[in-house]
Amino acid sequence: MRRLALLLWLCCCVGIAGAATQYGEIFVVIDGDTVLFKPESARGSRRFLKLRLVGIDAPEQQQAHGDVATQTLSRWVLNQRVQIDTQGRDTYGRTLARIARDGRDINLELVREGHAWASGYRRPAADLRAAQHAARTARLGLWRTSAPMPPWQWRRTHQNVNPASASK
Repeated sequence: MRRLALLLWLCCCVGIAGAATQYGEIFVVIDGDTVLFKPESARGSRRFLKLRLVGIDAPEQQQAHGDVATQTLSRWVLNQRVQIDTQGRDTYGRTLARIARDGRDINLELVREGHAWASGYRRPAADLRAAQHAARTARLGLWRTSAPMPPWQWRRTHQNVNPASASK
């Protein structure tokens, strides 16, 4: 009986994470590229997804511009109804997703306004690369400094600053 219950629970969790498009609410913004999402289909339950915005990497909280990136993302999506398009999971079990609010691609906007780098395990999407080039050329957001440190480099040099950032 326990095995059956565990199997059903796993199927529900995988079903939520594996769906291509979902609607729901962002109820926590962890940092500039990670949020907690409550699907509309999970109303009345405690199910939620930890989403990692795919294709981007925002500065860490302790890093220059990290607080601005987090505050910007919060202003745009916190307690708002959004659409997510999931694209699998990362190595930490977070659901990778692009987020849209009122037809606005939030991942793209964060890069376009200079609050995140276009990045990814593979080559970033062309729209994100173009947005980063434009933001850098216009010296927007984190590009106001001459040589901002990418978060993946910052994490390597500051591994012991915040143990939670190791799961970034």
